[in-house]
This record gives sequence, C-alpha cells and structure tokens, in this order.
Amino acid sequence: MMDSAKNFALIGAAGYIAPRHMRAIADTGHRLVVAYDRNDSVGVIDSHAPQAEFFTDFERFLVHAHRLKRQPGLALDVVSVCSPNHLHHAHIDAGLRLGADVICEKPLVPTAALVDDLRQVEQETGRRVWNILQLRHHEAILRLREKVAAAPADTRFDVELTYITSRGKWYAQSWKGDQRQSFGVATNIGVHFFDMLHFVFGRQLDSRVHLSREDKAAGFLEYERARVRWFLSIDAGDLPDEVKGRKTTFRSIDISGEQLEFSEGFTDLHTVSYREILAGRGYGLADARTCVATVEAIRRAPVVPAGVDAHPFVVRALRAHA
Repeated sequence: MMDSAKNFALIGAAGYIAPRHMRAIADTGHRLVVAYDRNDSVGVIDSHAPQAEFFTDFERFLVHAHRLKRQPGLALDVVSVCSPNHLHHAHIDAGLRLGADVICEKPLVPTAALVDDLRQVEQETGRRVWNILQLRHHEAILRLREKVAAAPADTRFDVELTYITSRGKWYAQSWKGDQRQSFGVATNIGVHFFDMLHFVFGRQLDSRVHLSREDKAAGFLEYERARVRWFLSIDAGDLPDEVKGRKTTFRSIDISGEQLEFSEGFTDLHTVSYREILAGRGYGLADARTCVATVEAIRRAPVVPAGVDAHPFVVRALRAHA
C-alpha cells in the first residue's frame, strides 16, 4: 500500500507558535522529519515527533534537506515556517527551492512587493505558498461573514476592534520588540485581524492612523461594508478597568452595538488550516496580499489627529503619555 503521509520540515521549532504546527502535522496524519531553530529549547518535539532530525545551523539543515531530496520517498513535501517575521521571506524562498510547498505563519512577509516576488518563485519552482489565516476558519467569523453578505447592499456596519495582549519587559529585548524584525505592533499582533476585516467586509477604501508607538497602534479603516475603529496594544496599562488584575488579555469586536463572541474555538484552528491547505483549499499568496498591503500602509502612514473616527481608547492612551 502506498504511504500517503507527507514529509514535513519545520523552520522555527523553538518559537511560541511552533507546537501548534507540530500538532497540526501529526493530527492530519503526516510526519515531521526534520526541524531547525538556532535555539535548542525544543523539547516539545518529543511530544509530536521524537524521531525528527534537528539542527541549530541553517546550513546543516539545508544540506540534510538536499540529501533527502535525492532519496525517493524521503524528500520534503512541505516546509512549515514559524521563524521570526523578518526571516519569513528567506525561509519561504528556501523551502520552495527545496522542491516543497510552504506553509507560513502570519505575517507572511512585510511588503506587497515581497508577496509578488514569492509569486515569481512559485512560478520558477512549480510549488505553492500557503499562509495561516486562521480567523477565516473560525465559526463565529464565518457566521458574521454570512450575516454581512445577507444584509441589504447599502448596509454599512460600525465596527470597534480592540485587542490588548499584555507583554512583560522581556518583549522589548526579544526580536518581537525590534521593529526591524517584527515590523511593529500593528503587523505582529494585528495582521490576522486586518485579514479578517477584509474577508468579512470586502474591499478596503480608506485608512488613517491615529496612534503609532512601539507598544500600541490605533486608527480607522473603511471597507465596502464597514467603518472600523481599531486599537492594538501590548501595554497592560491599556486594559479596561474591569479586567485589570484579573486578565492579561482583552479582545473585543463590537459590530453596530453587538459584541462578536469569539473567545472560544481557537485551539484547533491550525489543524483546520492544515487540513484545508493539504486538500488544496487553503489561502495562498493572492489571499494574503491584501492584509500584507494593509499593515505595510499602516506602518508608513503619517499619524493624523484623532477625530470622531478615532477609537475611544486613543484619547486615554494619549493622556497617559502626556
């Protein structure tokens, strides 16, 4: 009987998100055969693929992968990329040139131009790039999309998106606190929300930025079917009074006065994403390009004075900083 299991490599095995990819590979019936990370705190591999080879030098990882390529049945079919944001493009390129498809965490790459570059590499290699856009698989988001589609065509929803995920002092010392590597708060913690907004509310028409700092960002986005005030932060001081001291994260999406409840249902979204990708129904470069362009524009936009279209947390943040 022919073995239908695919051979996976994982780049960035020591990161926070890597275990979700390891679990998704196992849960979909495939095997992790080799992993790479410059850090060696990767004991979690034992829970998913204890026989996987592991390297802390990227060059040795590449040599091993090329050796596998010469052996029928052992060549890599898929490379999963969970490395720091600024390395995604290089690692995706390497995976494609190994003759594998690539599944990459968000944010895919920092600019739309690099998305277009990867499209060219796809054409050169005949392989595909897939992006983890997990909110597109969340049941609450899918129900919201159906609700918006069923509403009268001239209906415009007023949306207030708030996401505060507190981070300690370690964050500033890590690659995530370096905007040259993470590309800032709006990109690092917000890109999948911006993808969700486009997925649900259609084409983006306008964007304004009211706040842009190392630990928080806020602005206004207009879509075909929605006007969105957004606020993203890693500062615990921005948490609403009702959750301070009890929770370190606050997530809220208010849609025309109605709360979207989507606090549950995140656990298995990577496995769902993998299942869809491996069935050929995943989200590729064309799907990811819009949210990449959105966060790229936010990073480059001038900060404008907060007006009536500003998120209510902006005024409080400005006062706290004054």
